[in-house]
Amino acid sequence: MTTLLILLALFVLLILRVPVAFTLGGLGLVLLIFGGFSPVMVPQALFSSMDSFILLAVPLFLLMSNILLRGGIGSDLFSAVQSWVGHWPGGLGVATIISCAIFAAISGSSVATAATIGTVAIQEMTKRGYERSFVLGLLAAGGTLGILIPPSIPMILYGVITEESIVQLFLAGIGPGLFLAALFIVYAMIHARFSPTYRPVPRATWQERKTATLKALPTVLLAAIVIGGIYAGWFTPSESAGIGFFVSLIIVFAMRRMTWEKLREAVEASMKTTVTIFLIVAGAKLFGKAITLYRLPQEISLWIAGHISEPALFVLMVGLVLLVMGFVLESLSMLLIMAPVLYPSLEHMMIDPIWFGIFFVVMIEPALIPPPVGLNLFVIQAVARSSLWEVVRGVWPFILILLGTAALLWFWPQLALFIPFRLM
Repeated sequence: MTTLLILLALFVLLILRVPVAFTLGGLGLVLLIFGGFSPVMVPQALFSSMDSFILLAVPLFLLMSNILLRGGIGSDLFSAVQSWVGHWPGGLGVATIISCAIFAAISGSSVATAATIGTVAIQEMTKRGYERSFVLGLLAAGGTLGILIPPSIPMILYGVITEESIVQLFLAGIGPGLFLAALFIVYAMIHARFSPTYRPVPRATWQERKTATLKALPTVLLAAIVIGGIYAGWFTPSESAGIGFFVSLIIVFAMRRMTWEKLREAVEASMKTTVTIFLIVAGAKLFGKAITLYRLPQEISLWIAGHISEPALFVLMVGLVLLVMGFVLESLSMLLIMAPVLYPSLEHMMIDPIWFGIFFVVMIEPALIPPPVGLNLFVIQAVARSSLWEVVRGVWPFILILLGTAALLWFWPQLALFIPFRLM
């Protein structure tokens, strides 16, 4: 009965649009008080939520992505990719997805990826006859690669919560991330093939390719440093974020793309997002402490053990719950609320926690693009100055692709597990 009341209170507060951080933290505080537990646990829980070297990667990756966004690096990257694949059927769509994948591998942020590539691709694609709703949907969906292709901020938080290896999570995200990007590319090519308004792009000359590639070379080098350094074991994800931030500063100032005013704006934007994330993390930590003392995770695990004996049914239920929650919660909130509750059940179900982390991230990706809280929708709407409905009409095929990828992960777990456990 206590478990049901706690869950009911949680969902009522969320439905009433109480900020997630205050919902989790406030409910956790109330539970501790009514349970007769020492209030000293509150500052201890808040301090322990921030006392993590790994979490330093979050503000540093956000700062790096905001610097690149305001430095106009996405334009160089898109132009370089377009020069090589723009003449393919649906070439600009292909270039958009490849650019999103590369920028996602640098920033780890979905919103930054969508905004950066969107500022360039929307005008180019609509000028070439692509349907506007398709272009906006493609960019909103392409941005979701930012939380799957490593480095990924949600993967960092999942690793902190579950104490699983973040490097293994990063490695496990490569296969599904590239596979998902390939599916988006195939869909873009098919759409162009049957679109009556599509106009092909002429093949770029070798000189144009050389010029565009050289301009984008610093961006590719930055991606190689950030990703390669982690996988080579030269530095941790947090150190990688710090090095990436420093190198991105050098790039934008050397290219004369950054002013002190733009740098201040980047710092302020990163600070606001970081504070929001860390408030949610602190609230989730306090709530997690409270529900552990109330034995809520244990009761849920026992209920699952008594009523769900099949891992497939468990995964299906988790997927359905995440889909429903995605209509009222953004992705990080879903992760911080659900992961601590579900994680104890994985051992009983004999589900690999690294695989589950990737499945979880794939399933929260749709939360970034459907209304009413899909962050990427509002980012693309703001960049394109379009109606929200126009963006919504274009994203539904990509939501189906995301759900299909999640289903494939269940039937073919090696899509995620092959690289970290077979190649490394």
